[in-house]
Amino acid sequence: MNELNLKGKVAVITGGAGIICSTMARSLAAQGVKTVILDLNKEAAVSVAVEIEKEFKTSSIGVSASVLDKASLEAARKEIHDNFGPIDILINGAGGNSPAATTKVEKMECTEDEKLEDTFFGLQIEGFDKVFDLNFKGTLLPSMVFATDMVKKKSGVIINISSMNSYRPLTKIAAYSAAKAAVNNFTQWLAVHFSKTGIRVNAIAPGFLLTNQNRFLLIDEKTGELTARGNKIIKGTPMERYCVPEELTGTLIYLVSDLSKFVTGIVIPVDGGFSAYSGV
Repeated sequence: MNELNLKGKVAVITGGAGIICSTMARSLAAQGVKTVILDLNKEAAVSVAVEIEKEFKTSSIGVSASVLDKASLEAARKEIHDNFGPIDILINGAGGNSPAATTKVEKMECTEDEKLEDTFFGLQIEGFDKVFDLNFKGTLLPSMVFATDMVKKKSGVIINISSMNSYRPLTKIAAYSAAKAAVNNFTQWLAVHFSKTGIRVNAIAPGFLLTNQNRFLLIDEKTGELTARGNKIIKGTPMERYCVPEELTGTLIYLVSDLSKFVTGIVIPVDGGFSAYSGV
């Protein structure tokens, strides 16, 4: 008996051309899952799909779509149906932060020479909207479009990608923290809403990885060394290192497979002990 029950299923991975999500797609392909690499960048999506087919001898396609455009997602769904048929698994991986939604200082000091534009008051609402939309609406809309297949089949799995700052907000990144907290809440809400449909909804909250979105905060561009913030993160993580994408895949396979048939509405931290550590 195959406890995983994944072979031949169809998975859509949004943000699929990125480092984290392409790694997740590969882990699914290794289990015989047909993968759809959905990304705004068509060329990058196709490139990842070609690599997956070559490495795992499992069908994969690259599809271009915007997770913030419902019509775009519906067109992608039709393309997926033409190639693979109905969707069984959705990984909502598209997301990220922006310097425009990041304060320059961690805490206000109220000194005479303090610049308000470096604090909360300098956040650009356009940047805040961009980050919140990408992370929250970019989870909401794909779920709305792709889960229709799951409802018809009365089975399916949705995995949202949260963050450890959804539990305790990190300084500087107000929009990203708020958006990921919203993702957690939405994960629980949707799990209850879908509880009688055969669809399970869960989330993974990764610890700290070095990505294109956060590199400007954690690595000094001039020296290549860790910034003061980067050092804080390492010191606050009992394992004293960053997570690597491959370390998320065990939790992913557990959540999308029949190993977790009675698991819905949870957010699993994969954080190297960050959430358990008081700093003392």
